[in-house]
Amino acid sequence: MVCAFVILYVLKSLKMISFTTGESQNSYKSTNSIIFVSFSTLVYTVPLALTYLLFMVVTMEAVRGINIPMYTTLRRTSVAFTMIMEYFLSGKKHSSFVLGSVGIIIAGALVAGARDLSFDAYAYTVVFIENMCKAVYLASISRVGKASGLNIFGLLWSNVLICGPIMFLWSLLRGDLQSTLNFPYLFSPGFQVVMVMSCAFTFFINYIVVLNTTVNSALTQAICGNLKDVFTSGIGWALFGGLPYDLFNVLGQTLGFLGSCLYAYCKLQGI
Repeated sequence: MVCAFVILYVLKSLKMISFTTGESQNSYKSTNSIIFVSFSTLVYTVPLALTYLLFMVVTMEAVRGINIPMYTTLRRTSVAFTMIMEYFLSGKKHSSFVLGSVGIIIAGALVAGARDLSFDAYAYTVVFIENMCKAVYLASISRVGKASGLNIFGLLWSNVLICGPIMFLWSLLRGDLQSTLNFPYLFSPGFQVVMVMSCAFTFFINYIVVLNTTVNSALTQAICGNLKDVFTSGIGWALFGGLPYDLFNVLGQTLGFLGSCLYAYCKLQGI
């Protein structure tokens, strides 16, 4: 978040970007010169920012409590959650072809995780809460952006201003900040380079997520996330190996890929 704050602040100060739709680069009327957006606009984005914050925190907790194959399987059900949230928040309905593609993706997730059905009520609950938070966040991006007048950079800026101080206080109270300062490689040049690059890539990914959700839809972004998992698994297996061959996993990944392709076809054809 510090990295995102620095990037956005510098670009805005240099008048290379704007935070509101149709804003002139030289216009600062009705905005605070320090935070760049009006206080009322910032308050309006609080629910979106808090949903994003909860999504981040719950994601970290979800990864700790469940193995990766089952986590990936359960996370893919976020497509269904997103579709439901789009309906409740904006009344958006989808064609039977789109519903079918989502069904294929979820079926692929279940097939991929069929070998590992160890049940942990707490871990499963946390993952489903993560899915709900992600669905609400994605479904709210476009709606809040249009209502508040903020563009993509403005939404990211508001998230940073609201979530940054909360995360700092939380990490301070939990002792995470002290643990970080005690990390033996904290001042290692190699670690610092990797950390800075990771933060920069995270900002870029967040930008792409908001852009894709705004230009296309929340459901499209959710499905793109699932499609990404297919390529991540394939590239990871090809480059690093170590993953034993499993027929169910391959079939599940294939179904997920076909479901994503079907959805892309429906989008291109306007079905």
